[in-house]
Amino acid sequence: MTTQAPLGPFPPGDHPGRLARLRQRLAEEGLDALVVTSLVHVRYLTGFSGSAGRLVLTPEDGLLLTDGRYRTQVEEQLQVAGVRGLVEPRVSGLAGQQEALVELLGASGRRVGLEADHLSWSAARRTAELLPEAELVPTTGLVEGLRLVKDPAELARLEAAAHVADQALAEVLGLLAPGHQEREVAEALDHAMRRLGAEDRAFETIVASGPNAAKPHARPGDRVLAPGDTVVVDFGATVDGYRSDMTRTFTLGPVGEDLEAAVALVHEAQALGVAAVAPGRATGEVDAACRDRIAAAGLAERFEHATGHGVGLEVHEAPAVAAGATAILAPGVVVTVEPGVYLPGRGGVRVEDTVVVTDDGCRPLTRFPKEPVLPL
Repeated sequence: MTTQAPLGPFPPGDHPGRLARLRQRLAEEGLDALVVTSLVHVRYLTGFSGSAGRLVLTPEDGLLLTDGRYRTQVEEQLQVAGVRGLVEPRVSGLAGQQEALVELLGASGRRVGLEADHLSWSAARRTAELLPEAELVPTTGLVEGLRLVKDPAELARLEAAAHVADQALAEVLGLLAPGHQEREVAEALDHAMRRLGAEDRAFETIVASGPNAAKPHARPGDRVLAPGDTVVVDFGATVDGYRSDMTRTFTLGPVGEDLEAAVALVHEAQALGVAAVAPGRATGEVDAACRDRIAAAGLAERFEHATGHGVGLEVHEAPAVAAGATAILAPGVVVTVEPGVYLPGRGGVRVEDTVVVTDDGCRPLTRFPKEPVLPL
């Protein structure tokens, strides 16, 4: 039996520093306050992981609004994050939360930022009605920009999540054989990740075999794995909020010349993409390293998605690793590299690693071997 992954203790995150950096961003944008409504951003800034909460941040004050379900949790998590003196929890029903918001932000002439990408139109209208004297300003990217570069505490959690996934796949490898259902493999993988210490899977696990492997986001079903299949396994673990993401493609014996060529091509393209990850590079260059190799083989139209994305508290976050993307990589940025080739009616191939940018290149967080052939 696989031993449990080392899941801690983890170094504490620099939540006070994150709040300070966000306040600096507010000053640069000429804002008097920001209402943070993204729960992921609330967690990143304060450590609070409840399912309901808003952070109101001004140059002097921090107010975390939540309801009675989280009375104890919010106190504990703010204390652990080291921000209890910087952020005051306000636990009440909706009316009490609205009253606290008006009390802090209702002054005439205040420029109040709202997270445009994380607030519905109706919620923005209600906020405008509550703060008729304030100028409401739509903002984008203020917290996302802070999250791009992962600090050591975040990297430790990301590495643990990747390690859990590596071990879980090793544990269920024997099920990747003719006679087992896609659903059976996926459920075993999910169970193994939890038993090894993950709090959850990072996203819905993909196990796609045969013709299903030609669908990049196929859901595991009742199809039984068969000789001659390629099997795409795309999955990840969540550890203390942070996610991993990895894809491996396995071949169940001979798969035919077209798929064998696709397997070799995708492995080569993925290696070129990983080699292109380095500080100062645009993410579009990483995409091009993969895409150009596949296009040179005459299969450009069979690579139907972006090469990758950022990973952290969300499994898909900035920066995008896509054609023409201009985000510049820096040490501490974490991205995936996952080219694929999909042959409708036949099968598909995708290989993915999550890597962190270093001072002189990158290093992988996902480390499971990429050898595609499994014994029958």
